Amino acid sequence: MATIEAIFRAVKIINSDAKLSISGNDLDSITWEDGTSAISKSDIEAKLTQAQNELDAEAQAAIDKKASGKQKLKDLGLDDDEIQALMGA
Repeated sequence: MATIEAIFRAVKIINSDAKLSISGNDLDSITWEDGTSAISKSDIEAKLTQAQNELDAEAQAAIDKKASGKQKLKDLGLDDDEIQALMGA
């Protein structure tokens, strides 16, 4: 089962202007809004892997940036407690 985020992303890959809402975690719960033409389930399913890969890459990039920032602060001489105080984690 695809996540809501992956479904939204797959739809946006097909039609970046699409307006929709999703009431569940499946393709049957899509409501097309503001005159958006319906996109077939098979077309959306065909883009779900690409959509999930993009979401995963964005999440990993955020993790990598946080680690890079932490390392840069260490390189400037801050200790872990100071970094934690700045980053809140």
